[in-house]
Amino acid sequence: MRIFGLACVSLVLLIQSAAAENWPAFRGPRGDGTTPATGVPVEWSETKNIVWKTPIHGRGWSSPVVWDNQIWLTTATEDGTKQSVLCVDATTGDVLHDMVVFENENPRFCHPSNSYASCTPTIEDGRLYVHFGSYGTAAIDTATGKKIWERRDLECDHFRAPASSPILFEDVLIVAYDGFDVQYVVGFDKQTGETRWRTPRDIDYNTDNGDRKKAYATGLVIEVAGQPQVILPSATATVAYEPLTGKEIWRVQHGGMNAACRPIYGNGLLYITAGDGGTSLVAVRPDGQGDVTDTHIAWSSGKSVPKRSSLILKDDLLFMTNDSGVISCRDAKTGDVHWMKRLEGEYWASPLLAENRLYFSSKTGLSPVVAASAEYELITENQLQDGFNASPAVVENDFILRTFTHLYRVSKK
Repeated sequence: MRIFGLACVSLVLLIQSAAAENWPAFRGPRGDGTTPATGVPVEWSETKNIVWKTPIHGRGWSSPVVWDNQIWLTTATEDGTKQSVLCVDATTGDVLHDMVVFENENPRFCHPSNSYASCTPTIEDGRLYVHFGSYGTAAIDTATGKKIWERRDLECDHFRAPASSPILFEDVLIVAYDGFDVQYVVGFDKQTGETRWRTPRDIDYNTDNGDRKKAYATGLVIEVAGQPQVILPSATATVAYEPLTGKEIWRVQHGGMNAACRPIYGNGLLYITAGDGGTSLVAVRPDGQGDVTDTHIAWSSGKSVPKRSSLILKDDLLFMTNDSGVISCRDAKTGDVHWMKRLEGEYWASPLLAENRLYFSSKTGLSPVVAASAEYELITENQLQDGFNASPAVVENDFILRTFTHLYRVSKK
């Protein structure tokens, strides 16, 4: 009977493992902060539902990514002289690799609200791709922790430090460089690190002030009429490119600067936030060519729109929290507001959707859980010792949470 019982347990674990998703990039496998996992935790604290808690040295706002039993994240020294990558065992919380990727003799200025390790890496079977803006991009062997290739020759003055994360499409690693001095997008060959294409933004920013040309957003690949597009927000405008060639497909003008939220796609619409100023939120049909500003914006809004925290879409409901904690639910097709409430604290991390529940993470360590519904319902509030700028990841049916100082695995079990 004992052997039979162990066999049953092994089978259950095998089925769970086969069904579990990896969390390979910022906001997960679909880039939208959603997970199909069930049995996820609802309540936790420093003494409740914590599987393990691992201290993370340095300072970094990048979010964790997961492949099989490895959790990877980046960090840096406070002064930016060393930029590192860590690998944590998902089962035990033990640090498997802790390596300095780049050393910088004279790091440029980093705003106190940013860090020298704010770009979330992306991962696939056998390889991790880390990006620290113009300080460098590298591919790392996830088995050995050794560097496969690196690029440190791309110029860009991020002015307040970089934050845009890399994304993968087929054999191309795509990164936006939206700096004070130059603005362009690059497609690297993921095998060699060589430049496959480089496309200037060619945006009329209507200013000579480089501070108003910066952006920090992460791209999203979608498919429209059978053709892939990579959507990359910038200051003033968002541009769609062919991911394998870098050729521009369309653009929409929305104004603003410092765009940091990752766009999301659903209901035939792209939801794009513009950052500071401009038309803060636009819902765009992505089936156009050229400048689609006058023809393809379905609706727009400037009311309580986030500058840093990305949006969540559930069917025809659009959820968001702005930086100061105003959470809202809107009709995704029209932009009409169903409800709007204020949460305690500031919110820069992007929310997670699991089992019809929304999970938010504040800069004080408070994590409200709200029903993903057209009617407002606060389910519970959880508290950890330190705050969040990083967004959550999912391992099987557990959460991986990065605070300012630690990495946690939170489980309902």
